[in-house]
Amino acid sequence: MNSPAGSPTRLVGLLAASGRTLATAESLTGGALAARVVDVPGASAVFRGGVVAYATELKARLLDVDADLLARRGAVDPDVALAMAAGVRARLGADVGVSTTGVAGPDPQDGVAPGTVYVAVDDGTGEPRVRRLQVEGPRDAVRAASVEAALGLLDEVLSAG
Repeated sequence: MNSPAGSPTRLVGLLAASGRTLATAESLTGGALAARVVDVPGASAVFRGGVVAYATELKARLLDVDADLLARRGAVDPDVALAMAAGVRARLGADVGVSTTGVAGPDPQDGVAPGTVYVAVDDGTGEPRVRRLQVEGPRDAVRAASVEAALGLLDEVLSAG
């Protein structure tokens, strides 16, 4: 693979080479992560679909995130990101789930500062990964950085196994 690490082209290639499929669960990125993946020719062979669960209660209803966890900690939390990745993987029948949750701004959400983001990947191996970001800048910069971070973490997981 000659594509740079974290590029959607590389990720689609890694998924295809390993015979695995992908699903996305997005909040603040609003479908931008899924769009980056499906921009790649051949993505249909590996991409199962995505869920944009922007509203907090949809994370519980559509992605099986524990409602008590959401009530206790809010939607911007590492365990919520992990649950979203696992939930979309299970719900859409994919081998790998990747998620984004955070605050794009300009205002805080549930006491969490704008630019706080969690991305997570669950590949069903029992070793899911989550990463926290603190991004400075306007909404579009926070959202773009979140997509890039999710793609980067996905690359790390796919490259490792």
